Amino acid sequence: MVNFYERVLQHPNYYRQFNCSDTLITVFNCPLEARLMKTRFADLWSQYNYLFYVIEGRKIWHTAHKSYDIGKETCVFVRKGAWIFENFLDNGFCVVLFFIPDEFICNTLKTRSTPLHNAIGKFEPVMVLDKSDALSAFFLSISSYFNDAHEPDRSLLELKFKELILTLADNPHNAELLSYFSSLLHEPQHVSLQRVMDENYCFNLKMEQYAELSNRSLSTFKRDFEKIYKTAPGKWLLEQRLNHALRLLRDHHKTISEATFESGFESVSHFSRSFKKRFGVTPSAFRQEKSLNVIQ
Repeated sequence: MVNFYERVLQHPNYYRQFNCSDTLITVFNCPLEARLMKTRFADLWSQYNYLFYVIEGRKIWHTAHKSYDIGKETCVFVRKGAWIFENFLDNGFCVVLFFIPDEFICNTLKTRSTPLHNAIGKFEPVMVLDKSDALSAFFLSISSYFNDAHEPDRSLLELKFKELILTLADNPHNAELLSYFSSLLHEPQHVSLQRVMDENYCFNLKMEQYAELSNRSLSTFKRDFEKIYKTAPGKWLLEQRLNHALRLLRDHHKTISEATFESGFESVSHFSRSFKKRFGVTPSAFRQEKSLNVIQ
């Protein structure tokens, strides 16, 4: 999978970027991004959360369990992890984008005079945010930097990142995002690892990338994983991906190529071999059998 964060950094000619550290990056892009998105679907991942405001255009974020259709004048927070972009190649996608790591969010929230309420609830991988007057004013202020040829001082940019986090945390209408912020401050690490795996098992990530998403070294990730799941991560991932592929073929009538791609397998041949070994029938034979059952 392509690392979204690294791809943005590698294309400064397409994305105007200001960074105040190795991880705190803000980007303005419009509409040159279409040159980089040459296919309808692209599988990407990021080790950092990111927030963006859509000035123009539309994309669909496909995650393991849900799809999100995001369009013009929408502000969105996307948690670190993997997803599939569905691009509309005839339109550009114009955004202001911020990459924000967990650690920076936590450190900023700890400076609040009123501690964040410890109420961990449900939150999605992709969260549409409330467009408050304060948030609109923030984006207006940051846009002025991109319109100026002069690059702002790094310390000023860091203050803008803190302002963004504190503005979001001060809005009770962002209940889902506040639950996520609360989880970063209060949630046990093993719950975080489970969430990372449950939300990203169907993407073709390397074991090192799963470890990075769960804020662990590779050796610690493997050790903690086996404590929680009582099996090796590679074995668990294969089982989850095969079950996911089965659902795609059976319930969503996906083609074999689509099921391969959307279940995290590297190739159709690898998927077919693994599917037959697990279920005793090839994917093509399974699809044919399902089609006959429907006809009958």
